[in-house]
Amino acid sequence: MKVVKSHEGITYEAKLHYNMWGVRKFGKPEGSNGLTVSISEFLPDGGADMSDAPIERIYYVLRGSITVEDGTTKEKFVLNENDMIYIGPGEQRSMTVNGNIAAQVMVMIA
Repeated sequence: MKVVKSHEGITYEAKLHYNMWGVRKFGKPEGSNGLTVSISEFLPDGGADMSDAPIERIYYVLRGSITVEDGTTKEKFVLNENDMIYIGPGEQRSMTVNGNIAAQVMVMIA
């Protein structure tokens, strides 16, 4: 077992993201099978450019509202507090913050 307290974590910047900062709460320690859990803070004009990755991702909105766009279908998904989205390996996505309230998103990567 591993406990991570609220004051623990490592700050990071994510490629192709803008007006955001993050705290990696749990990240790829020995025996975790590559699981990473982070909290990303996005300013009202923040987001992430269209990209893909060979990994599974889950975005869980803790505060605010974001729109995630599917790079293949161009479908847009509006996510509000307590909503989540699963993004499969290789799926393209972009993300933008909706409105004037900063968004806080828990990002889980496997």
